Amino acid sequence: MTIYTAIFYLLAAIVLATTALAITRRHLVHAVMYLVMSFFGSAMLFYLLGAPFLAALQVIVYAGAIMVLFLFIVMMMDLIPSRRKLFPLSQWLPAAALGCSSLILGGLLLATDSENGICLTAAQVEPAVFGRYLFQSKWLAIEIASLLLLVALVGALLVGRNPGRFPPDQTGDIR
Repeated sequence: MTIYTAIFYLLAAIVLATTALAITRRHLVHAVMYLVMSFFGSAMLFYLLGAPFLAALQVIVYAGAIMVLFLFIVMMMDLIPSRRKLFPLSQWLPAAALGCSSLILGGLLLATDSENGICLTAAQVEPAVFGRYLFQSKWLAIEIASLLLLVALVGALLVGRNPGRFPPDQTGDIR
């Protein structure tokens, strides 16, 4: 086992652990912070696999911009965590089914013989060329995504500005 293989498996374990912690936390600020740690681990995996541009985009766009926006929205809405200990069974069953099917499919992919398949050639491109392609041919999708983020931010501002609009029920949950 080389040092790169050991680093890869360590980073993969960190990403899986922090993602699992993000999913299971009741306090939303803690969940967002664990997800930021997961994004940083994913960026390190991208860098380790030879994609420094994707690693930089992962840190700047996801861990930087989007998660700061989520953290801002969560802190502004000031949601009260539920007093229940576990999620209801109706939420666990679909998640468990999807998780088990993903594990089975991943195991099948690892167990198949890759020597009989077609080898793909690696594609490399300069970041300037990729940026030019993205903003010349995919500009509408970028504008739609930015508009969706703006609408989400304005909606969070409206909900956060008028807290009496959504009163908590008897269990402390927000409707």
